[in-house]
Amino acid sequence: MTIYSLLIILGCGLVTWLPRVVPFMLVRKFQLPNVVIRFLSYVPLCILTALFVQNLFVAKEGQFPDFHVEYCLATIPTVIVAVITKNLMCIVVAGMCFMALIRYFIV
Repeated sequence: MTIYSLLIILGCGLVTWLPRVVPFMLVRKFQLPNVVIRFLSYVPLCILTALFVQNLFVAKEGQFPDFHVEYCLATIPTVIVAVITKNLMCIVVAGMCFMALIRYFIV
């Protein structure tokens, strides 16, 4: 590995790390308004929803999106587990188990 490659890797790491750490350092110094805190509380839900919906649909150029049938089938019992338990670990394990069962028996 050359010095150039090492500097590129370190630079990429720094560019990835800075936008994640600097906001926490800035926010730590003062109190945010309740409106901003309430707004930011929805960010994780929005990100997870975007990732979730992106995996359910297959985008095709010039056509309506198709469904990933096995993902849709695994979603239904996983959402039920989520509503009942409200425990992230149970939801993740249930989703993986339902997906494994669907792939084993159906696909």
